[in-house]
Amino acid sequence: MADKDFALNDIVQMKKQHPCGENRWQIIRMGMDIRIKCLGCDHSVMIPRREFAKTMKKILVKAEAPQNIED
Repeated sequence: MADKDFALNDIVQMKKQHPCGENRWQIIRMGMDIRIKCLGCDHSVMIPRREFAKTMKKILVKAEAPQNIED
């Protein structure tokens, strides 16, 4: 399941398109449930993690990892 390595702030594509016509979602909360926000109309939904993993098609944009700044 290496393809399902999603993280906070990733942009993902779901199997079904949102009624507004958009198919890109941003992961805005992770835990037992995943909250995703439609990038077309800003509607957000909360989905159980297991269901999210089944209905996610692919990761479109990986969120940038925070960089460590050393003094």
